[in-house]
Amino acid sequence: MANAVQQTFTPTPDEVATFHQRGYLGPFKVYEEDEMRRLWRRERLRLMDRSSAVYDEGEAQAGNTNIANYDRHLDSAFLADHICRPEIVDRVTAVLGPDVLCWRTEFFPKYQGDEGTDWHQADTFAFASGRPQIVWPQEQKEFGGTITVWTAFTEAAEDTGCLQFIPGSHRTMHYDESKGMHYQPDKINHQNKDGVTRGFYGYDYRDLQKDPNWRPDEDQAVSMVMKPGEAILFWSTLMHASKPHVAPDKEMRMGFAGRYVPTCVDVYPGTEEVDEYGGRVSLEEYGAVLVAGNDTYTHNRKVTTTTKGHRFPVR
Repeated sequence: MANAVQQTFTPTPDEVATFHQRGYLGPFKVYEEDEMRRLWRRERLRLMDRSSAVYDEGEAQAGNTNIANYDRHLDSAFLADHICRPEIVDRVTAVLGPDVLCWRTEFFPKYQGDEGTDWHQADTFAFASGRPQIVWPQEQKEFGGTITVWTAFTEAAEDTGCLQFIPGSHRTMHYDESKGMHYQPDKINHQNKDGVTRGFYGYDYRDLQKDPNWRPDEDQAVSMVMKPGEAILFWSTLMHASKPHVAPDKEMRMGFAGRYVPTCVDVYPGTEEVDEYGGRVSLEEYGAVLVAGNDTYTHNRKVTTTTKGHRFPVR
């Protein structure tokens, strides 16, 4: 019997060119809508069991904002397979090259009545902890940030808090992450010119602005309406935000973000713990995941299986 041909999801050269121009690609389908709804109903119950999670829940939930939902792909077989899905990895490697790590995942829930998330960009992810979490090599210093693949596990609509992007804004950083922000869980958030209330998980991202008088051009913003099972790929340096959840008759909006970098990037350099959003977690059991190609570098600690022994399927 002939070997089955492996299906690929590599974007066309025109799609890659459009990505470089706009800073994002998609939305594109990763799961069928009914399949995603079924999987999420099952997995959200399984994820309540944190006995094999790599971060201690008590430490992570020390503040009002929870960072215990970081990196659940390191104990969940479903999420481990998700970050390695060819629908995702083939698109990521078309941008980053053949050798790629997933260095972090995060859940982004938005419940009924939740405010919008403020406009922001991320390069080294030092804005909260004060320490760079990813560092590109000097010879590639024109690059920065991470590729984020944000998957809608539930509907992301205009009234449930969909993402918003300002196309082309990834080329210029308007924020200085080295300035740092002060965590204020009870901080009063602000409204934009259209009366939309925005915040940033207990921080004021405007504190990082290089020019305190600069404001994002929200007239250029586009909304990323997505069905369950669809995903969007974008540079973390792209100006992005999300709308508030104002639909009282709709379920919570749940997004799941995988963050990807080439293997040459240094992940958590000189860092043994993550301290942000009012919580602190030890990186003792942490490891980046090779999702495609090979890693000929030695500066990043990696894992090949989840804490329960499920192997990551390298592309």
